Amino acid sequence: MVLKAERFLIIEELWKKHPLAWLLQIGEVSRAGYYKWRKSRSKRVLRLEEDLLLKEHLLAIHKIHPYFGYKRMTRALSREGIIVNHKRVRRLMRGLGIKSVIRKKRSFYGIRGSVIFPNVLNREFYAEIPFQKLVTDITYVRVGDTFAYLSAVLDLYNNEIVAWELSERNDLHLVLNTLKQLEGKPFGKNALLHSDQGFQYTTQSYENQLKELKIQGSHSRRGNCHDHACIESFFSHLKTEKLYLVRPQTIEQAYQAIQEYIHFYNHNRFQEKFNGLSPIEYREKTAA
Repeated sequence: MVLKAERFLIIEELWKKHPLAWLLQIGEVSRAGYYKWRKSRSKRVLRLEEDLLLKEHLLAIHKIHPYFGYKRMTRALSREGIIVNHKRVRRLMRGLGIKSVIRKKRSFYGIRGSVIFPNVLNREFYAEIPFQKLVTDITYVRVGDTFAYLSAVLDLYNNEIVAWELSERNDLHLVLNTLKQLEGKPFGKNALLHSDQGFQYTTQSYENQLKELKIQGSHSRRGNCHDHACIESFFSHLKTEKLYLVRPQTIEQAYQAIQEYIHFYNHNRFQEKFNGLSPIEYREKTAA
């Protein structure tokens, strides 16, 4: 005997060519039962499609932050505007074979470790003057069937994006090329640039470039994304308000979309904390 689920599937394949009532009668199933089966099937298909999209995001985030476990991964997705249960994230990470990379402690001495700065910013996100407190980070950008990486620097005085660089590689050159755009900027006294402890931000080359700019480095505490939440908020706005809508298929399209959004964000996107002014409008008003 053919199972009811199999009969529903046959009806699903034939109903566009034959009357539904006739197919239901032959299959000896009710209309209500058929529609209930279709609804549950649609939910399963939608769930699978959502899981595929989530897996793409998880892989991209893991590539940038391999030390994220499922809890921090869930928080990172939330900052991208993707709200999902942590149990689902854990299940998908297990399916992908993604695990948090735990740095092993050195049991010997004599080898210099990574350059780690103290947390000078310490979540004090308010700045009295421009170019006094800056934050930087890297995020992934979906480009067709692959990813690109966006490095950006945000001024905490007015949340303005003051430098950014897009690359197909998440490497040290991406960060150093972003810093080059800060040359000649009017840094305030004791200016600092805050970041997480990603590998690019703990190199000697990064420290040397900060010294050339005459600004001090500041690092988040390891495993605490709230220490640089401001720039993660910007990345979330960029993706939900632009990139998820235009879905760039080439690196050139992605660059154009990001350029357009950053111009809009800096010049026209009002912010409540600045009484409805955009970052540049706020800077110009306070300078007047």
